[in-house]
Amino acid sequence: MYYELATITLPFGTAAQAASNVQAYTRGPEAQGELLACWFTDIGVLNQMVVLRGFADLATLQAERARTQLSADPFGCASIFQTLEQHSYQGFAWMKPVRPSAESGITGPVYEIRTYGIKPGGVQATIDLWEQYVPPREALSPCLVAMVALDGPLRFTNIWPYASLNARSQARADAVAQGIWPPKGGPAHLTTHMVSTIAMPTAVSPLK
Repeated sequence: MYYELATITLPFGTAAQAASNVQAYTRGPEAQGELLACWFTDIGVLNQMVVLRGFADLATLQAERARTQLSADPFGCASIFQTLEQHSYQGFAWMKPVRPSAESGITGPVYEIRTYGIKPGGVQATIDLWEQYVPPREALSPCLVAMVALDGPLRFTNIWPYASLNARSQARADAVAQGIWPPKGGPAHLTTHMVSTIAMPTAVSPLK
């Protein structure tokens, strides 16, 4: 499964309109792929809308990205946004594809989006370690997706839903106490570039 993570930086007071425009753009007659989530940042870099879309194959992702790049009104927000970034990813092959909350039963409303830099040669080792360690970690809280970037610096992004910030803190503390997270040996393959963002679903987000 392939994904696009788009980040739209917005002025104050425009989030509701931008979300509505994003929904219309990603579900329009020319749109490819599937809108999976539309979040707004709450902790981290603020005033940003984060849009997650899923694609069955790389060609479809690339075609939709080209449509956006050529559009005079990308995401329907050209007259609103201050900056737009698009990043392409491939999900870890062993993970289930991301599905909307109505199908998967996975809900937040607190979503943590974490990105880690990966050292050269560390991609497959990271994927293998996560395949081993994520199942016991998911006994405490589910992992929505882990995916390797296809452009820009070598890195991977993982997204975790929680019922609350307190639930997040408890799950992470329990995982460390039980020795099931982080994956043993995993940090050796990562750089010190690590970023975490807490985001909440907008009204149009299929992931609630």
